[in-house]
Amino acid sequence: MALRFRKSFKVAPGVRINLSKSGISTSVGGKGVTANLSKKGTRVTTSIPGTGLSSSKLYGSGSGERATPQAAPLWAHVVTWGLIAVFLWWILS
Repeated sequence: MALRFRKSFKVAPGVRINLSKSGISTSVGGKGVTANLSKKGTRVTTSIPGTGLSSSKLYGSGSGERATPQAAPLWAHVVTWGLIAVFLWWILS
């Protein structure tokens, strides 16, 4: 027996955050056309509301192996947190 998990949260009109066992994704759109952005790529689904007819296409998933993503260097993290600290200091003072 396969166990599935999926939870969706509406964050704005036409925008949803989706959680599942395989990760997190974002869906944008509504009835008729929806784009879902995830680590697998972008899936665009079109449909004719009320008919049950739909079409879906996945973009951006290469057929070959994906390159292993490189971790950001330590200096990039230090600079980012420094900029956040300066921004917060500027806003709060």
